[in-house]
Amino acid sequence: MDQNEAIASLYLRNLSNPQVEKNYLTADCPFCRDKGFEAHGRFVVFLKKDGFFHGYFRCLNRCVPGGFPLWFAKLSGLDPAQVPGYDPDREPLLKKTDYPVTNLNQEIKSYQESLTSGLLARFQEAGVGEDLLAEQLVGFNGRYLVYPYIQEDGNSYAARCVFPGRKEDFFWHGDEQLFGERSRIFNVQDIGYCENGSLFLCEGEDNLLVLKQLGFPGVAVPNCQNLENINPEQFAFIKTLFLVTENSGESEVSMRKVASRIGYKVRPFRWPVGLPKNYSLWQLAKDKGKNFRVAVSSMIKASKAFSPFATPAREHDHFFEQLSMEAGTSYAALKTGFPLMDKALDGVHGINIIGGAPKSGKSTFLIQVATEMALRKIPVLYYDFENGRQKIYQRTLCRLSKLSTEAILKEELGEEEKQYRDACGRFKEMLTFFRVITDRQVTPEIMRRHIDFIRHETNCDYTVVVIDSLHKLPFKDFSERRTGIDAWLREMESIRDELNVSFLVISELSRGVGGSYEETPHLGVFKASGDIEYSADNAMVLFPDWDPLASSSMQRRKNKLWLVASREHSPGLVADYEVDYPYWGFVERETE
Repeated sequence: MDQNEAIASLYLRNLSNPQVEKNYLTADCPFCRDKGFEAHGRFVVFLKKDGFFHGYFRCLNRCVPGGFPLWFAKLSGLDPAQVPGYDPDREPLLKKTDYPVTNLNQEIKSYQESLTSGLLARFQEAGVGEDLLAEQLVGFNGRYLVYPYIQEDGNSYAARCVFPGRKEDFFWHGDEQLFGERSRIFNVQDIGYCENGSLFLCEGEDNLLVLKQLGFPGVAVPNCQNLENINPEQFAFIKTLFLVTENSGESEVSMRKVASRIGYKVRPFRWPVGLPKNYSLWQLAKDKGKNFRVAVSSMIKASKAFSPFATPAREHDHFFEQLSMEAGTSYAALKTGFPLMDKALDGVHGINIIGGAPKSGKSTFLIQVATEMALRKIPVLYYDFENGRQKIYQRTLCRLSKLSTEAILKEELGEEEKQYRDACGRFKEMLTFFRVITDRQVTPEIMRRHIDFIRHETNCDYTVVVIDSLHKLPFKDFSERRTGIDAWLREMESIRDELNVSFLVISELSRGVGGSYEETPHLGVFKASGDIEYSADNAMVLFPDWDPLASSSMQRRKNKLWLVASREHSPGLVADYEVDYPYWGFVERETE
């Protein structure tokens, strides 16, 4: 006997006057008399083979909450071992809650009796009847509708009070320990009644009420933000969870987050394109009237198990889109402007970490690379925690004009006036593609918004992000520096992959023996390297051929750039970079 037949047999053996009609079994309700009803109500069991609600029962008198076979066995006093699908080794979910001595039960009852004819008519417009409102203990306190949040022990200790027709106007009433973020599940007891079966999880109590009126089991959270605080373990024994949110971008984001945490058992309802923002099941019930059940059934059939993965077709298309982009001129244009460096790296792609001793010219080097890229109309975001916006701009203007800082600051330039004005023009054009950010509270999310903005403003597919420096990115706590660096590297990996971003990141170096920086460059010289060796597509060291801590004429300063690790290219010496004194730049030369 298969599972479907075994479940049907369970009900047939334990009900009086059972009759099977197509996909339903009807019988005399075995619980009505015990609940004070004079006559047996109609007891209905859904028996559609392979349907989501096969085995779900409900009494049309609402004498007991509906549920699946294990709940039926408990109500009937049957040995659970008789129930198909029962697992004797399953450990129950124990909620460690110390409930208060006092509750709101009597207060809630008085609110029920205060529902006005106008409010009852409001609910009736969506098909919600008085019997369901009584079952859910919905009431009215004279100004606000009161939705009691009944706990697993059957008592109400907290309620949400909502102004009718104005869902943003609400407040919580009762014990604040029991209306905290993780306790905000309306009709929570239905989770226990639906073990091994299906359940609806709705955004908004009213959206749940219209489903309950149709006879479906379900729970609700007040709004989409509360979805994200749900404990997935609460649905561990639910086989299928239909997730119904309102039609909005915010709800879609929250839906995806909770679905990712709960897993494949989630089947989200999808709204057709073109519906108004915040369209909901409540509105659908009002619009469809008697056809609402048909509309919900269609949405159930159309629902698909949530997948955190893109479809194979989308993966195929995305892969070839990326190939096409990488074959295009925009991708090929991601060059530093130093021919030997571009040859060694094949351009600026992925995450590129550049280390160097203090005063070795790391910032000057990347300012030159970043501004040269911006001059070629490549959007660059420069996150600066070292020099300040004015110094970056001043050094760039010196390099473009081939004038020293002292010459630029003169009131009279004489013969150099034209080259200065030409440089100012190029500098102004560059600023469209070059943005300096000095915000020391920047977060990965803010960085993503900056990237979105400059891509939109410049209409470019690729963006370059420069970070000066990795060790001065903001962390919550200085003691978390190592883990903070690793967390930022993880975020850079995500941004790189999601947004087609290339990173140029300055890193500090660790001191070698005797406190010097003379150790031969290798991957381990990066300070608090953490995940650098795993995250960096290219790791480089700007190694001075002079003592950065000794006095030396600027004219004689020269650095060697070493590629110490790379995913795609051979490590080794890249080139020499001699200071172009006094213009705040470097000249690339073949190594001697």
